[in-house]
Amino acid sequence: MKLNVVPALSGILWVRLGIKTFWRQPVALSGLFFMFMALLSLLSVVPYVGNFLALMLLPASTLGLMAAAREANLERFPMPSILISGFTQNSQRRNSMLTLGALYAFSFFAILGISSLYDGGTFANLYLNGGTFSADTLNSSGFQNAMWVATALYLPLSALFWHAPALVHWHGEPALKSLFFSFVACWSNWRAFLMYGLTWVAIFISVAATLALMTLVIDGDDWISFVLLPVMLLLAAMFFASSYFTFLDCFIKDPVLA
Repeated sequence: MKLNVVPALSGILWVRLGIKTFWRQPVALSGLFFMFMALLSLLSVVPYVGNFLALMLLPASTLGLMAAAREANLERFPMPSILISGFTQNSQRRNSMLTLGALYAFSFFAILGISSLYDGGTFANLYLNGGTFSADTLNSSGFQNAMWVATALYLPLSALFWHAPALVHWHGEPALKSLFFSFVACWSNWRAFLMYGLTWVAIFISVAATLALMTLVIDGDDWISFVLLPVMLLLAAMFFASSYFTFLDCFIKDPVLA
């Protein structure tokens, strides 16, 4: 397994391949994404430990979605069991995946803890528990600072874990080594990832703006509230499908991925 440095425009290609792959198996991939969301949502409501468990399973769950995209790319139908594929290999890889999950959960809570220093925990509470706050609270300097600090800290955390589950699952790398390689791959290909992120942001904004414009034309506020969430979730499923191609391009192909 060797690192591969790709051109900036590869970021756009990853998006295109993710969307194309999604439409090869739209029912399966959207269904798996909804199952993924439902699982994390159910876990998050468990008292005391629910949010931690949901975060702990996130690396393995995103690996499952990447594996589903791989199956669709190979023109095979991904079965629901693929969501737990990160735990179905040998004990060494399973333990590494659990280690990744624990590290991710602790790190995420640490970020929220740091953000709480700026607003007393309002942003962290909103993120973990949902709910509504007044416009004054959301626009306050403390809340805004907490949000931006959390975002800035989450970017390197995301780079650490972006490829790590796939490196554990497909290359058998230990947890800490996979985190190192993941960060180096993201840093080395930051131009491609910048294009990748900007392209997805543009797609999400364009789709939301188009739906809003259609609402003005047909004068149907109820229609937009009914359609917007499912459409955004479908786009999110395409996004997770595209993440497989970021991994495939950032590392020299291994026979298991051929």
